[in-house]
Amino acid sequence: MTKGLFKNIDWWLIAALIPLFGLSLSTMSSFSIAEGSLFTRQLLWLSISLVALVSVAHLDISFIKQSKVIFFAYCGGIALLLAVVFFGATTKGATSWLNFGAFSFQPSDLVKLLLILVLAKYLARRHIEIKSIKHLIITALYFLIPFILIVLQPDFGSAIILFCIWFGMILAAGISRKHLLMLFTVGIGLFMVMWVFVFKEYQKDRLRTFIDPLSDIQGTGYNAYQSTIAVGSGQLVGKGVGYGTQSRLNFLPEYETDFIFAATSEEWGFVGSVIILILYAFIALRILKMGYEMNANFGLLFSVGVALYFMSHVLINIGMNIGLMPVTGVTLPFMSYGGSHILIECIAVGLVMAMHGQARSVYKDESPEVFLR
Repeated sequence: MTKGLFKNIDWWLIAALIPLFGLSLSTMSSFSIAEGSLFTRQLLWLSISLVALVSVAHLDISFIKQSKVIFFAYCGGIALLLAVVFFGATTKGATSWLNFGAFSFQPSDLVKLLLILVLAKYLARRHIEIKSIKHLIITALYFLIPFILIVLQPDFGSAIILFCIWFGMILAAGISRKHLLMLFTVGIGLFMVMWVFVFKEYQKDRLRTFIDPLSDIQGTGYNAYQSTIAVGSGQLVGKGVGYGTQSRLNFLPEYETDFIFAATSEEWGFVGSVIILILYAFIALRILKMGYEMNANFGLLFSVGVALYFMSHVLINIGMNIGLMPVTGVTLPFMSYGGSHILIECIAVGLVMAMHGQARSVYKDESPEVFLR
């Protein structure tokens, strides 16, 4: 019975996730907020998310591969983003959350997963024809609708993640060089238009500070400056759990969410930082390996999308923590404080496991098209 309960679980992935959970909890162990302990809340969310991962891993996900199911789910995600526009709660200048009293939900986290599903389905059916400009435009529309709604919140960090997912998946599907050059040109033009008409002044200031980090240490460059100090002060083995002065004395802002890597690095040092990077690299490579073993275009492309989802979060978050990228408010997967993003991340991992487990039950000589019906 126990074997059947965990038959689809990839224990290598679980073994990589548990240390990240542990580091997250250890960093928050002495943080507190008015409503209660961050440690207690994070432990609760991590437990719920882990149960969700195991549950999803054992679903019969054949219904998820149906085009109408994926399309309606995608439309539901867009509806949630529209609901944010009219009913969303505003926090620190961004209207990104739907508030349900004791529980808040950020739809952009769910939309990232839904975009991966809809692109995987579309590209899996048309991977041979992907060099046609028509299919490139259609995938761009799937990406641009949530991208625009998220930029308007404004949540530029999540918008960047959506772009990374879309661009990485069309590259994996085989976009032509001519279209790649065209996208590069259009991207530059779009950035210029957004700079003039979309970006708010504080977002422009963050990009200016990125070019010259020391230009405004007491203003827009404060967060990035304090973060680099925290990372560097950890030295080789860190100051120890509970002894990170930058976060404990509140010099480092958002130490439980956007800058948890800096807070963790201060306590665990260079050794701890390297371990975190190795764990994330292992998770991404393991997911890609599982996708390759599925013998199905849909499963492979979905795994590529999930790996892109995690690694774009990791690279952007850690990049801004060490002063290599602008501060964009992107969370660190499986570590940053919060419920909705960790729950969606664990569901994504569970879906990869479910697809991999189902693929193993299919004879290897069956055509990949069997999975796409």
